[in-house]
Amino acid sequence: MKVGVVEQAVAEFIAGTPLNTVNEIGLDRIYDRPLVGVARADDALFTALKSADVVGPHHLSPGEWLAGAHTVLSYFLPFSKTVRVANRQGDLPAVEWLYARIEGEAVNNALREFLVEWFQQAGSQVVSPGLDTRLRVVDRRSNWSERHVAYIAGLGTFSLNRSLITKAGAAGRLGSVIVSAEMEPTERSYQAYDEYCSKCGVCIKRCPPRAIDENGKNNDICAKFLDSTLERYKPRYGCGKCQTAVPCEAAAPV
Repeated sequence: MKVGVVEQAVAEFIAGTPLNTVNEIGLDRIYDRPLVGVARADDALFTALKSADVVGPHHLSPGEWLAGAHTVLSYFLPFSKTVRVANRQGDLPAVEWLYARIEGEAVNNALREFLVEWFQQAGSQVVSPGLDTRLRVVDRRSNWSERHVAYIAGLGTFSLNRSLITKAGAAGRLGSVIVSAEMEPTERSYQAYDEYCSKCGVCIKRCPPRAIDENGKNNDICAKFLDSTLERYKPRYGCGKCQTAVPCEAAAPV
Protein backbone atom coordinates (compact mmCIF):
# COMPACT_ATOMS: atom_id res chain seq x y z
CA MET A 1 0.00 0.00 0.00
CA LYS A 2 1.31 3.45 -0.93
CA VAL A 3 1.77 5.94 1.91
CA GLY A 4 0.69 8.78 -0.33
CA VAL A 5 -2.76 7.26 -0.76
CA VAL A 6 -3.29 7.18 3.01
CA GLU A 7 -1.85 10.67 3.40
CA GLN A 8 -4.34 12.03 0.86
CA ALA A 9 -7.23 10.28 2.62
CA VAL A 10 -6.17 11.83 5.95
CA ALA A 11 -5.87 15.29 4.39
CA GLU A 12 -9.29 15.03 2.76
CA PHE A 13 -10.88 13.91 6.01
CA ILE A 14 -9.48 16.87 7.96
CA ALA A 15 -10.40 19.33 5.21
CA GLY A 16 -13.92 17.97 4.92
CA THR A 17 -15.08 17.12 8.42
CA PRO A 18 -17.41 19.70 10.03
CA LEU A 19 -15.79 18.82 13.36
CA ASN A 20 -12.77 20.86 12.26
CA THR A 21 -14.84 24.04 12.56
CA VAL A 22 -16.07 25.61 15.83
CA ASN A 23 -18.96 27.92 14.97
CA GLU A 24 -19.52 28.72 18.64
CA ILE A 25 -16.43 30.92 18.73
CA GLY A 26 -16.15 31.69 15.00
CA LEU A 27 -13.15 29.39 14.48
CA ASP A 28 -13.22 28.34 10.85
CA ARG A 29 -10.46 25.76 11.15
CA ILE A 30 -8.79 23.95 14.05
CA TYR A 31 -6.21 22.06 12.01
CA ASP A 32 -4.25 22.67 8.84
CA ARG A 33 -3.09 19.91 6.46
CA PRO A 34 -1.70 16.92 8.42
CA LEU A 35 1.72 15.32 8.21
CA VAL A 36 1.95 11.53 7.97
CA GLY A 37 4.84 9.22 8.84
CA VAL A 38 5.29 5.47 8.73
CA ALA A 39 7.39 3.05 10.78
CA ARG A 40 7.87 -0.69 10.58
CA ALA A 41 6.14 -2.45 13.45
CA ASP A 42 9.33 -4.37 14.19
CA ASP A 43 11.54 -1.26 14.36
CA ALA A 44 14.01 -1.78 17.22
CA LEU A 45 13.15 1.65 18.63
CA PHE A 46 9.76 0.34 19.75
CA THR A 47 11.57 -2.09 22.03
CA ALA A 48 13.73 0.78 23.29
CA LEU A 49 10.59 2.58 24.49
CA LYS A 50 10.23 -0.09 27.18
CA SER A 51 13.36 1.21 28.89
CA ALA A 52 12.65 2.90 32.24
CA ASP A 53 14.51 6.03 31.15
CA VAL A 54 12.44 6.42 27.96
CA VAL A 55 8.77 5.52 28.58
CA GLY A 56 8.83 2.36 30.68
CA PRO A 57 8.30 -1.42 30.61
CA HIS A 58 4.52 -0.88 30.53
CA HIS A 59 4.75 0.58 27.00
CA LEU A 60 3.22 -1.91 24.59
CA SER A 61 4.91 -2.73 21.30
CA PRO A 62 2.92 -2.65 18.04
CA GLY A 63 2.78 -6.45 18.04
CA GLU A 64 1.30 -6.45 21.53
CA TRP A 65 -1.49 -4.18 20.34
CA LEU A 66 -2.11 -6.13 17.13
CA ALA A 67 -0.96 -9.64 16.30
CA GLY A 68 0.40 -9.62 12.79
CA ALA A 69 1.22 -5.90 12.85
CA HIS A 70 3.46 -4.78 10.00
CA THR A 71 3.13 -0.99 9.99
CA VAL A 72 2.59 1.90 12.37
CA LEU A 73 1.12 4.99 10.74
CA SER A 74 1.55 8.20 12.73
CA TYR A 75 0.21 11.65 11.94
CA PHE A 76 0.56 15.23 13.16
CA LEU A 77 -2.37 17.66 13.04
CA PRO A 78 -0.96 21.22 13.02
CA PHE A 79 -3.08 23.87 14.70
CA SER A 80 -4.22 26.62 12.35
CA LYS A 81 -2.62 30.05 12.43
CA THR A 82 -5.77 31.46 14.07
CA VAL A 83 -5.37 29.09 17.03
CA ARG A 84 -1.65 29.67 17.33
CA VAL A 85 -1.73 33.47 17.09
CA ALA A 86 -4.52 33.72 19.67
CA ASN A 87 -2.42 31.81 22.20
CA ARG A 88 0.65 33.99 21.87
CA GLN A 89 -0.75 36.58 24.28
CA GLY A 90 -0.93 36.48 28.09
CA ASP A 91 -0.28 33.80 30.70
CA LEU A 92 -3.64 32.06 30.36
CA PRO A 93 -4.75 29.90 27.43
CA ALA A 94 -6.68 31.62 24.66
CA VAL A 95 -10.27 30.55 24.09
CA GLU A 96 -9.28 29.30 20.64
CA TRP A 97 -6.56 27.13 22.16
CA LEU A 98 -8.95 25.66 24.75
CA TYR A 99 -11.40 24.65 22.04
CA ALA A 100 -8.58 23.35 19.84
CA ARG A 101 -7.35 21.24 22.76
CA ILE A 102 -10.73 19.63 23.56
CA GLU A 103 -12.86 19.89 20.42
CA GLY A 104 -9.65 19.31 18.48
CA GLU A 105 -9.14 15.99 20.22
CA ALA A 106 -12.67 15.03 19.18
CA VAL A 107 -11.50 15.63 15.59
CA ASN A 108 -8.44 13.50 16.30
CA ASN A 109 -10.57 10.64 17.60
CA ALA A 110 -12.86 10.92 14.58
CA LEU A 111 -9.79 10.62 12.36
CA ARG A 112 -8.68 7.54 14.29
CA GLU A 113 -12.11 5.99 13.73
CA PHE A 114 -12.00 6.95 10.05
CA LEU A 115 -8.61 5.28 9.59
CA VAL A 116 -9.71 2.12 11.36
CA GLU A 117 -12.67 1.82 9.00
CA TRP A 118 -10.59 2.86 5.97
CA PHE A 119 -7.99 0.14 6.55
CA GLN A 120 -10.63 -2.46 7.35
CA GLN A 121 -12.38 -1.72 4.07
CA ALA A 122 -9.02 -2.18 2.35
CA GLY A 123 -8.82 -5.67 3.86
CA SER A 124 -6.32 -4.94 6.65
CA GLN A 125 -6.42 -5.58 10.35
CA VAL A 126 -6.05 -2.35 12.31
CA VAL A 127 -5.96 -1.01 15.87
CA SER A 128 -5.85 2.58 17.09
CA PRO A 129 -4.36 2.51 20.61
CA GLY A 130 -5.84 5.94 21.32
CA LEU A 131 -9.32 4.41 21.09
CA ASP A 132 -8.50 1.04 22.63
CA THR A 133 -9.75 0.02 26.08
CA ARG A 134 -6.24 -1.26 26.86
CA LEU A 135 -4.84 2.28 26.82
CA ARG A 136 -3.39 3.13 30.25
CA VAL A 137 -1.42 5.93 31.88
CA VAL A 138 1.12 5.02 34.57
CA ASP A 139 2.85 7.87 36.44
CA ARG A 140 1.76 10.25 33.68
CA ARG A 141 3.28 7.95 31.05
CA SER A 142 0.97 6.23 28.58
CA ASN A 143 1.44 2.65 27.42
CA TRP A 144 1.31 4.10 23.89
CA SER A 145 3.18 7.39 23.61
CA GLU A 146 2.03 9.23 20.49
CA ARG A 147 5.07 11.52 20.64
CA HIS A 148 7.61 8.70 20.77
CA VAL A 149 5.75 6.80 18.06
CA ALA A 150 5.83 9.90 15.84
CA TYR A 151 9.58 10.20 16.45
CA ILE A 152 10.07 6.60 15.31
CA ALA A 153 7.87 7.24 12.26
CA GLY A 154 10.12 10.08 11.11
CA LEU A 155 7.79 12.97 11.93
CA GLY A 156 10.12 14.93 14.22
CA THR A 157 12.25 15.17 17.34
CA PHE A 158 11.75 16.33 20.89
CA SER A 159 12.10 19.85 22.20
CA LEU A 160 13.38 21.17 25.51
CA ASN A 161 9.78 21.27 26.75
CA ARG A 162 9.25 17.65 25.56
CA SER A 163 6.89 18.57 22.75
CA LEU A 164 7.53 16.94 19.40
CA ILE A 165 8.89 19.37 16.81
CA THR A 166 7.79 18.42 13.29
CA LYS A 167 8.52 20.23 10.05
CA ALA A 168 5.16 21.94 10.64
CA GLY A 169 6.18 22.89 14.17
CA ALA A 170 5.13 21.68 17.61
CA ALA A 171 1.70 23.27 18.01
CA GLY A 172 -0.79 20.53 17.25
CA ARG A 173 -1.96 17.02 18.12
CA LEU A 174 -0.68 13.54 17.31
CA GLY A 175 -2.36 10.23 16.57
CA SER A 176 -1.64 6.82 15.10
CA VAL A 177 -2.93 3.44 13.97
CA ILE A 178 -1.27 0.03 13.80
CA VAL A 179 -2.05 -2.05 10.71
CA SER A 180 -1.31 -5.42 9.15
CA ALA A 181 -0.72 -3.80 5.74
CA GLU A 182 2.86 -3.28 4.62
CA MET A 183 4.02 0.23 3.72
CA GLU A 184 7.40 1.77 3.02
CA PRO A 185 8.71 3.37 6.24
CA THR A 186 9.45 7.09 6.34
CA GLU A 187 13.13 7.92 6.45
CA ARG A 188 14.16 9.55 9.72
CA SER A 189 16.04 12.67 8.68
CA TYR A 190 17.66 12.99 12.10
CA GLN A 191 20.02 11.12 14.39
CA ALA A 192 19.56 12.73 17.82
CA TYR A 193 16.29 12.63 19.76
CA ASP A 194 16.27 16.45 20.08
CA GLU A 195 17.92 17.38 16.78
CA TYR A 196 15.23 19.87 15.65
CA CYS A 197 15.44 21.87 18.90
CA SER A 198 17.74 24.91 18.82
CA LYS A 199 17.94 25.07 22.65
CA CYS A 200 17.03 28.77 22.39
CA GLY A 201 15.28 28.69 25.76
CA VAL A 202 12.28 30.79 24.68
CA CYS A 203 9.89 28.11 25.95
CA ILE A 204 11.45 28.49 29.43
CA LYS A 205 10.31 32.10 29.57
CA ARG A 206 6.95 31.28 28.00
CA CYS A 207 5.92 28.71 30.63
CA PRO A 208 3.47 30.33 33.12
CA PRO A 209 4.25 28.01 36.09
CA ARG A 210 7.98 27.89 35.28
CA ALA A 211 7.92 24.14 34.74
CA ILE A 212 10.72 24.25 32.14
CA ASP A 213 14.43 24.87 32.62
CA GLU A 214 17.57 24.11 30.66
CA ASN A 215 17.32 20.46 31.73
CA GLY A 216 13.78 19.94 30.45
CA LYS A 217 10.25 20.00 31.81
CA ASN A 218 8.91 19.13 35.28
CA ASN A 219 5.78 17.17 34.44
CA ASP A 220 4.29 17.53 37.92
CA ILE A 221 4.45 21.33 37.86
CA CYS A 222 3.02 21.39 34.35
CA ALA A 223 0.19 19.02 35.28
CA LYS A 224 -0.72 21.06 38.35
CA PHE A 225 -1.05 24.19 36.20
CA LEU A 226 -3.17 22.31 33.66
CA ASP A 227 -5.43 21.18 36.52
CA SER A 228 -5.86 24.81 37.54
CA THR A 229 -6.99 25.72 34.02
CA LEU A 230 -9.59 22.94 34.21
CA GLU A 231 -10.94 24.49 37.40
CA ARG A 232 -11.15 27.85 35.64
CA TYR A 233 -12.44 26.77 32.20
CA LYS A 234 -14.19 23.45 32.85
CA PRO A 235 -15.02 21.35 30.82
CA ARG A 236 -12.00 22.59 28.84
CA TYR A 237 -8.40 22.99 29.86
CA GLY A 238 -5.02 23.60 28.29
CA CYS A 239 -2.02 25.90 28.12
CA GLY A 240 0.25 25.57 25.05
CA LYS A 241 2.28 28.67 25.87
CA CYS A 242 5.52 26.74 25.33
CA GLN A 243 4.30 25.80 21.84
CA THR A 244 3.34 29.31 20.70
CA ALA A 245 5.40 32.47 20.20
CA VAL A 246 8.46 30.22 20.01
CA PRO A 247 10.71 29.45 17.00
CA CYS A 248 9.29 25.90 16.79
CA GLU A 249 5.64 27.00 16.78
CA ALA A 250 5.06 26.23 13.10
CA ALA A 251 8.43 25.02 11.81
CA ALA A 252 11.53 23.09 12.80
CA PRO A 253 14.13 25.74 13.72
CA VAL A 254 17.03 23.34 13.12
